Amino acid sequence: MKKIVILGSTGSIGTSTLDIVSKFPGKFEVIGLTAGTNVDKLEEQVRTFSPAMVAMSDAVAAQQLRAQCQGLRTKVVSGAAGLVETATMPAADLVISAIVGGAGLLPTLAAIKAGKSIALANKEPMVMAGRLMQDEARKAHVRIFPVDSEHSALFQSMEGHRAVDIRRLILTASGGPLWNMTTEQMKDVTPEQALQHPNWKMGPKITIDSATLMNKGLEVVEARWLFDIPASQIEVLIHRESIIHSLVEYSDRSVIAQLGLPDMRTPIAYAMNYPERVPLDLPSLNLAEIGQLNFCEPDHERFPCLRLGYEALKTGGTMPAVLNAANEVAVQAFLNRKIGFLSIAATIRRTMDAHVSAEILTLEDALQADTWARGYATKIIEVLSTPSAVVH
Repeated sequence: MKKIVILGSTGSIGTSTLDIVSKFPGKFEVIGLTAGTNVDKLEEQVRTFSPAMVAMSDAVAAQQLRAQCQGLRTKVVSGAAGLVETATMPAADLVISAIVGGAGLLPTLAAIKAGKSIALANKEPMVMAGRLMQDEARKAHVRIFPVDSEHSALFQSMEGHRAVDIRRLILTASGGPLWNMTTEQMKDVTPEQALQHPNWKMGPKITIDSATLMNKGLEVVEARWLFDIPASQIEVLIHRESIIHSLVEYSDRSVIAQLGLPDMRTPIAYAMNYPERVPLDLPSLNLAEIGQLNFCEPDHERFPCLRLGYEALKTGGTMPAVLNAANEVAVQAFLNRKIGFLSIAATIRRTMDAHVSAEILTLEDALQADTWARGYATKIIEVLSTPSAVVH
């Protein structure tokens, strides 16, 4: 019986993970859950799975949860300390890291230091402090299993092969809901339009990242640290159907890919039960029915966020953390209708231009860069949100 903790249990990855747990009660036991402010959803999960401990990042929400779960055996903690306490539960065998954004870095790194294997679903911690996370994982002799569909596909396509034989990694991208729009048309895109992903059901933040292609920019950074492959050997290919999740080319020019219908339960289950697979009750891939698969190069002019990801990785140090923080602030501002769609990339660009990158040696280095970038990006948004602002 594998005992698991889920960081971010009320989000799309968290709920999919719990769906798998419910179908394999003899394999997995949930001992810890964390959430932000969704009290009712977390209460429902507590009553269903009876974890020993749950944490809410919001103290007021945690107090409300305590009242609603009065009489249950589950311990309710709160704040950053509560997230860390849950992530480092001594009995945990595996921690599913699915907190959206940079907020996942602190508890995920704490879990690694505590000797917990990680199933990494949120790419931001690896983007912010990839070298630090991998250094700590080596010290603690733990593995970080990728859950993101693209990185899981790369991981599966590398199994049984020598890393020295890898020529390049190819991350696929759907192109998101706005792929066929011109830059002029994107000026008037609403949050509702940008949230209409053609293939995947995801949370709002990652769906907007898909619309800007920032998700691929972040994934390039993550892939560099997950697999110790330089950026020059990591490419992105637009694949609208989201059937081929990523590919690996080897030195003899053979290419191995992982295919499947777009459903996150597949990579989640693989990370949870590695190296064994569990039988999932999902539709089979029918290539004859699909008929054809299409591919094209990414458009860096219409979707500059992908280029910014490569640029941040090339600069190194604190720059990827700044990229990530500025993106989180800008995406939220767009969802709140404070800025237009094109201002997301503009905000990130200006924040990166103002930053002098420094080496990340400690967690505090990454967190300080994150805090600085959030403050600077917020100031830029205040300017861009004025009626006379012009996006460049």
